[in-house]
Amino acid sequence: MKTIKLDLTASEKQQLKQKGVKINRLAEYAPDEVSALINSDKQRASEVAALIAFQRIPSVGPKFAHDLISLGYYSIDDFLDKEGPALLNELERKQGFWTDPCVEDQFWLVVHYAKHRGSNKNWWDFTADRKAYRAKHGYPPDRPVNAWHEA
Repeated sequence: MKTIKLDLTASEKQQLKQKGVKINRLAEYAPDEVSALINSDKQRASEVAALIAFQRIPSVGPKFAHDLISLGYYSIDDFLDKEGPALLNELERKQGFWTDPCVEDQFWLVVHYAKHRGSNKNWWDFTADRKAYRAKHGYPPDRPVNAWHEA
């Protein structure tokens, strides 16, 4: 099983230590229990729970998990009625720059995983689908002009 990376504060880590709970065991707890364990508010506990859930998807790491949270998503179920291209467009509008095409592949993966729990597909398994979609539909006319590496 892959290691989940969490950006816990020193205080949150100390709370876990005092309660005898290892960081890698947080996935076993519901968000309200996480809140009590790390002595946080509901919002922070929801973020930690989302970071854990999203990183359990094959090939999703902490940066992309944070991107999903920045868009207001906290559960894999949030993606059941979503589409990868629309999610990329949403992220790029929010960030104000266009991003690496592989990020769109990750959105395709998350949507697929929401609909097919337990799938072992990785983001690169969606590259051909993304390329075919963009060849047919292109990008929105209001897509940001600057690239992520210029921002």
